[in-house]
Amino acid sequence: LLKTIFIVAFSVFILACSSRGRRITGIDGSGAYGSDGAYGSGSGSLSESDLAGQYDSRFAGSEVPSAEGEGIFRDIHFAYNSSAIDEYALQDIEYNLQVLEDYPNLKLQLEGHSDERGTAEYNMALGSKRAKAVYDAVVSLGADSSGLETISYGEELPLVQGAGEESWAQNRRVHFAAF
Repeated sequence: LLKTIFIVAFSVFILACSSRGRRITGIDGSGAYGSDGAYGSGSGSLSESDLAGQYDSRFAGSEVPSAEGEGIFRDIHFAYNSSAIDEYALQDIEYNLQVLEDYPNLKLQLEGHSDERGTAEYNMALGSKRAKAVYDAVVSLGADSSGLETISYGEELPLVQGAGEESWAQNRRVHFAAF
């Protein structure tokens, strides 16, 4: 029995420590991260003018920004009809905190999103719950709350168009938007 418990515990530990193996590019599209996907001080850099330009370009004269995929931060993804943070989401949050350590003056807007299923009001509330869950996790892991704000876009800014689980799964997210 002890041997079985040890094997199960060890397996869980190994799975929890594994990376999802995504390669993220820098804000300028260059590979600012190592070939192993780990964050490092590569050729990408963050300047206030780059951030302001990127943030302004998302709005393009409108009060509602365009959908934006991952940049220097990883999006946090959620299960259907859930705002619970699973082990993969927690790994992505921890990764994002490593990026924030190098740029402590960044201000972030945590954008909550949902897929198209459900009413607009329900999805707006679910996006808000997701953004708040990520906010709480980020703060509990040591980030300064003064540089964080949350907003919900519900189903209004889908990253991927289309009906089906593959599209919906990509749209159920919290996006870290630096400004």
